[in-house]
Amino acid sequence: MFKKVYNWIDERLDITPMWRDVADHEVPEHVNPAHHFAAFVYCFGGLTFFLVVIQILSGMFLTMYYVPDILNAYASVDYLQHKVAFGVIVRGMHFWGASLIITMMFLHTLRVFFTGSYKSPREMNWVVGMLIFFVMMGLGFTGYLLPWDNKAYFATKVGLQIANSAPVIGPYITRFLQGGEITGAQTLTRFFTIHVFFFPAILLALLGGHFFMIRKQGISGPL
Repeated sequence: MFKKVYNWIDERLDITPMWRDVADHEVPEHVNPAHHFAAFVYCFGGLTFFLVVIQILSGMFLTMYYVPDILNAYASVDYLQHKVAFGVIVRGMHFWGASLIITMMFLHTLRVFFTGSYKSPREMNWVVGMLIFFVMMGLGFTGYLLPWDNKAYFATKVGLQIANSAPVIGPYITRFLQGGEITGAQTLTRFFTIHVFFFPAILLALLGGHFFMIRKQGISGPL
C-alpha cells in the first residue's frame, strides 16, 4: 500500500532523486564519532536541530490547551500540568528543552568559532547561524511570560526594562512588546503571537537557508 502511494506521488513530483541525493551524501570522516571521539563536537549542530524539532512538536501540543488570556492563562497551564494525560511530561520537555537548546547552540557556536568554520566561503552561514541564535533567545524570552505566574511576570518586566534602556530605540521596542504603557493583557497576547507565529516562521526560514548552505558548501573540516 505504501509503495503504491509512494509511486503515485513519485510519478507526479519525481521525489526519488531528492531522497537519493540525501541518502548518497557521505559524512566526512572528521565528523563521524564512530571513527574518533573528537568528532563528537561536530554533532552539536545536529543535536540542536533535534531539540528544535522536539520544541516544535511539544509546542504544538501545548497550544491545544493554552489560553492566551490573563484570566485563563495560568489556569490553562495548571489544567495541562495536572489533568491532561502526559501533559506534565510534554510541558517538562518544552520547558527544559528551551534551556538545553540554548546550551547546545552556544556549544555549536564555540565549535564553529574555534575550528575557523566561519571563514571563507562560509561567512554567510555564520551570519545566518547568529541570527538563528538571536531568534532562539527571543523565543525563550517570549515563552517565559506565557504561564502568567509571578515569576514569569516580574522576570518579563525586568527584561522589558533592560530593553527600554537601549539608546534611542529602547522605548519604542518596549512599547511595541508591551502593547501599551503597562505589562498586561496586550503584552501577553503579543508575546504569545510572536512566540507561536512570528519567531517560528523566521526560524524555519533561517534553518532552511542554513541547511542549504551546509549542503552547498559541505561540512567544514578541522583547522
